[in-house]
Amino acid sequence: MVFSSLLFIFLFFAITMFVYCYVGTLEKKNVVLLASSLVFYAWGGPQYLILLLVMALISWFSALQIHNFRSNGFLKRLCLILGVGLQLALLGYFKYAGFILGNIQKITGFPEVIPEIVLPIGISFYTFQLISYVVDVYWGNVKPQRRYWLILLYCSLFHQCIAGPIVRYKDVAYEIEHRKPKIPEIGRGINRFTIGLVKKAVLANSCAQIADMMLPDAVMNLSSIPALGLWLGALMYMLQIYLDFSAYSDMAIGMGLMVGFHYKENFNYPYISNSVTEFWRRWHISLSSFFRDYVYIPLGGNRKGSKRTILNLFIVWGLTGLWHGASWNFVFWGLYYFVFLVIEKNLLAEKLKNLPRAVGHIYTIFVVYIGWIIFKFTDLSHLGLMLKGMFGLNHNGFMNLEVAMSFKNNIFLIIVAIIACTPLARNFYKWMSRQCKTIFVFKYLRRFIEIVGPAVLLVIATMALVGNSYNPFLYFQF
Repeated sequence: MVFSSLLFIFLFFAITMFVYCYVGTLEKKNVVLLASSLVFYAWGGPQYLILLLVMALISWFSALQIHNFRSNGFLKRLCLILGVGLQLALLGYFKYAGFILGNIQKITGFPEVIPEIVLPIGISFYTFQLISYVVDVYWGNVKPQRRYWLILLYCSLFHQCIAGPIVRYKDVAYEIEHRKPKIPEIGRGINRFTIGLVKKAVLANSCAQIADMMLPDAVMNLSSIPALGLWLGALMYMLQIYLDFSAYSDMAIGMGLMVGFHYKENFNYPYISNSVTEFWRRWHISLSSFFRDYVYIPLGGNRKGSKRTILNLFIVWGLTGLWHGASWNFVFWGLYYFVFLVIEKNLLAEKLKNLPRAVGHIYTIFVVYIGWIIFKFTDLSHLGLMLKGMFGLNHNGFMNLEVAMSFKNNIFLIIVAIIACTPLARNFYKWMSRQCKTIFVFKYLRRFIEIVGPAVLLVIATMALVGNSYNPFLYFQF
């Protein structure tokens, strides 16, 4: 079950919110959220619900023991190692065992048969959340939660369990037991959810259809696509992946606000960045900050000299790439950004500041554009064909009638999708809000947008989803 489905919107979420509002105390509301979250997670694979329960139990128990042994440095550290180690071992088995054995088989011929291990949906997200909880207890940043079911609620909340953002326990610890939703925030949550729903159902899905048509999986089909078609396909994939990822974060943040949780922003219009460094301050913020706080800084950050800093960055970006999927292209994607970040840090940072902003922006967009091509193709032979084909080296020509018609027929979609990747609409709304005192009509226009807008967006999204079976879920690999 995904957020952008009629089943979720009009049945699961509607029933959950009705029961949630009907019950009285906050503890009962939490029980409703927990029960619905477990049903939501079990929908994609009931057998892996046990894994979620066990991993939550490991974190809950190890955090309590860390607190109990807080005066004994050795035992405290041992509990941390065991708690985090077990989490990483389970993540490693389910997500990376096949990848590791496949590479060993290519080198040694052993084992003869690689077991097929199904990846539990969302395991990377909730594993990182549970690890951050244990480490924060160890560091004394948060007190351990003594009730197991509340830790289970924290890591399984259907708002963010399978698609992020990566929520830290210390950011929601108080709200789990003391939140009081306010009417204006509920309204903001509804608005944010419907915006995310339209971004996903209308824009991201439409971009995905063109991207998949121009970048087919079959080698023969890919090698025959004209160069301009490959450039167009990569552009649509670039738009799709931002609109899709940010849409799920929008919907998660919106649903959180409806019940009193305040999740931090996860995407801050990264495509307006003027450097790769800025791009990663704006892209998947919860993941970047996780690796910064729990890997880069504990490794020494930039405090142990330039060589150690580069090594720490290499480790972090190799792991960042691997987190996105068990395939070499993701590792290369992470290290690709490592190279540009090191170059910027040591050579380009000051130069970019002195150049016109347009130059830095064009450079950044091109780097990110090529990066998404690396991210797209898990088969490295396909990646090679793609990069060659973009320059006509597959004897594939420059353009054909199909590519020209696809571009012309979708020019309006491309323009709207590009605008949706920028803060233009948000900035216009803020400007209009500031003018309400002097331009009276803006006051009524803003009220109209706030009241009628979510309903209109919900209708548009519903129309897009009805009868449309093309609704890809990119988070399956996470």
